[in-house]
This record gives sequence, structure tokens and C-alpha cells, in this order.
Amino acid sequence: MTGVPGMAGPSGTSGRAPQIAVVGGGLAGISAALACADAGAAVTLFEKRKHLGGLTWSFSHDGLSMDNGQHVFLRCCTAYLDFLGRIGSADDVELQDRLDVTVLRPGVAQASLRRDRVRAPLHLARSLLGYGIIPFGARARFAQAALALARLDLDDPALDNETFEAWLVRHGQGPEAISGLWDVICLPTVNLPAREASLAMAAKVFQTGLLTESSAGDIGWSRVPLGLLHGERAATALRKDGVAVRLEEEIQQVRRGESSFTVQAAGGEAHADGVVVALPHYSTENVLPAGALPAHVRPSELGSSPIVNVHVHFDRRVTDLPFVAGIGTVAQWVFDRTESSGAGTGQYLAVSMSAADKYAGARPADLGAQITEALRDLFPRAKEAKVLSTFVTKELHATFRASPGSSAHRASTRTLLPGLVLAGAWTATGWPPTMESAVRSGVSAARAVLVAAGQRSGLPPLTSDRPQPGKLQEVK
Repeated sequence: MTGVPGMAGPSGTSGRAPQIAVVGGGLAGISAALACADAGAAVTLFEKRKHLGGLTWSFSHDGLSMDNGQHVFLRCCTAYLDFLGRIGSADDVELQDRLDVTVLRPGVAQASLRRDRVRAPLHLARSLLGYGIIPFGARARFAQAALALARLDLDDPALDNETFEAWLVRHGQGPEAISGLWDVICLPTVNLPAREASLAMAAKVFQTGLLTESSAGDIGWSRVPLGLLHGERAATALRKDGVAVRLEEEIQQVRRGESSFTVQAAGGEAHADGVVVALPHYSTENVLPAGALPAHVRPSELGSSPIVNVHVHFDRRVTDLPFVAGIGTVAQWVFDRTESSGAGTGQYLAVSMSAADKYAGARPADLGAQITEALRDLFPRAKEAKVLSTFVTKELHATFRASPGSSAHRASTRTLLPGLVLAGAWTATGWPPTMESAVRSGVSAARAVLVAAGQRSGLPPLTSDRPQPGKLQEVK
């Protein structure tokens, strides 16, 4: 390779379209590449794997199409929903008409978190008062903490100095309330329990998703395998937009020249006016040129929080619910993926365990057995069902570790080298490490790299944090 197709020189001097290289084909890189291409840039995207989509991918096992992990989104994830529309996947997701989560605890009657059609935060009041998973006295103190949480200033850096649990305890929340309610939301969104999660990240989740707009927390999920929803559809959209997609091409180094950048790949060099590095936090520093980041910003210091998924195929249906949250059980969240997997018989359930440090090194057979017993405790019909197969998937570096002090190592979009920008769910988006954070980072990176390349028109718009019910309710 001698150059990225479409340009011979930098924008602003030759008058040609900016030549942009995007390193990384996850949601952040895809979003950046599409936004740059939409603005008229000549874009090449490099991805070391055989597929696009990053950590949202699918595979076949025992005749089933399985996802490596389970991913849901909320109505307030406006950038992600726009992304789905852009790649042609909007019709393949389900979005609740209103938040409704069934919560199960072995040996205790089920409860639900369901919103009423009134303004936030009153939309959850009736549901929480009847939330029988925890004692009434603890339920009565929910409002005290929720109202205080809604008043926190998300721009206050002090929020990243303590854990969410420490803050909750100061506001009257005991162990039963923390494990039975607050962690139901904190674990899957921050990928850490309240005792380890940064208050800043938890506050963002609860303010934006539950305490500001009543519709913001409505849950959405894919009806098709994630490999199709993201990777395959994105590949089609990128090629249609003229983006050169180079798979199985790992970037070794990005170097800065006098008027352009050189991207060093295993197969040779490519040159570009601007570069978007959209790699995981633990590998970004390896490819950046010296002096790209401030001395105090070390993405590799963010650490990682794993996610483990256990896939269980029963010979019959054991639940009629699309998903449930589990309390007092290893089965944190359970999703019915029977239809999307193509299972012709029985029911296929995928169990997702966030912050799964203690399960990351466990033997798959042991995990399969443990989760099977947990499912039989949650669903009475499973006690008589035969297990056709179990399978375990592990993402040891699923997200960065959003613990107190992590914000110091979440890099800004712009580096210290003009024209070199960063994207990824780990960057300083203000959001926890989610699909929404990844897409937002990609759009921000596209704006920054285009401006650095001399472009002033056709820039991608910034995304609002506020859900747009009229628009998003079309996604069903």
C-alpha cells in the first residue's frame, strides 16, 4: 500500500476531499468512517479481524447462531439508534413501548420495574413501592436517594472520587436495596457493582436513563444475531458509501509526517491527512506516535472488567419472558434468544454476567452446570426440562474498569497531534462503556478529524442526550 485511495494530497492545499484513515472496525470506528464518508472524505477503514462490529459478533455452534455477548440499549441511546438507522438495521430491533423489567429472586415472588405514563421521576414511584424483592422499609427510602442522585452535577469531577455504594450508604441505602435494586441497573450498564463503580458513571446512567425523561429507560434489543445487525449491515453501508474496508489488516504504528500521517500495516504503508484510532483502551498506546497523549493520560491504566455469557439450550420452553433480571443468583440477566438463533426446537437462553472476574477463569463445564441449576431455580418449568447443550463465551477485556479515578485516563477525542484523533467507548464521552458511548465517540472523532483536515462544511451533527420519543418510537 502506498496511500489511501481517493487522494493525492492534504485538503486545503489541493482542494481535494480529505483523505482519512480509520483504525479499528468496532462501532466507534464504523461510526467515524460513515460520518467522514457522508461529509465527502475519502475513507479507508482497517480492521484486524475477519469481521466488523468489534465486541458485538456472532458465531455458529450446534446449529445455533449465537452472540458472543448480550447487548441491550435504552431509548436515550440516541446516537446508537441513529447508527442503526444509518446502516439499515432499524427494523431489526425491538424497543419497549415503556420500561418493563421482570425481576426474579429464588424463593421470592417476582417483582417488576415498570414505568407509568407520567413525568419522571414519578413514573417509577408506584412500581418501586410495590417492589417486593426487598423489604418495605428499604423501599420507602428509595426516593431519598433517587432525588439526591437527580440533583448531582455530572460535570463535577469530584463524582469520580468515590464509589457509588459509598454515596448510596450516605443517602440511606442498605445492602438489600443496593443489591436488590441499584445493582440491577448498575451492573449491566457500568459493568461493575456499586461497591466498585465510580459515582460519576452510575450517576450518568441513572440521571440520563431513569430520572430525567420518563421514556428514556425503555429497553431495546436485537431480534437478529448481532453479527448481522452490526457487522454485516455496516460492511454493506460502508462499501455503498465508498469506504475502502480492509479486513484482517492489523495496524502496527501510526507515524506523523510533515504534512500527513503514515499508517503502518503488516502489508505496507498508507498515507492520510487525518487518522482516527478507534482501538480498545489496552492497545491504543501501542500504535500512537510519541507525544500524542498528555503525560498523565494512560489508557492502559484503565484496567478491564470482563463479561461472561453462558448459553443454555433446553428441549422445551421454560419461560415466556423475553428477558429477566436475577437477584440473589449467578444468573444476573437472562435473555430468550430462541428465535434469533434459529433454534428449531426447545428454548435457547443466554445468561449474561457482568463484572465477572470470579467466573473468568472457571471451567466452561462447571459454569454450564452452575448456570443450569440457577435457571432451574428461577424458572419452575426448567426443573423438568432436558439440557441439550451449554456453551460459554468470555470477553476478558469487555470494557474498561469504570472505578473511581478512571476519568483521568479517558482520553479526549483530540490528541496533542492535530489530525490524529481517538474514538472508542473508553474515551471521554461522559457515558459508561456502552454501545452508545462507542457511537458517540466515533461521531465526535469524525468531526474533529475533518476540521483538522481543513473541512468546515458537511460536518456530522452532535448528538443530544435527550430521547426523542416521536422519532425513536418508530424503531419497533
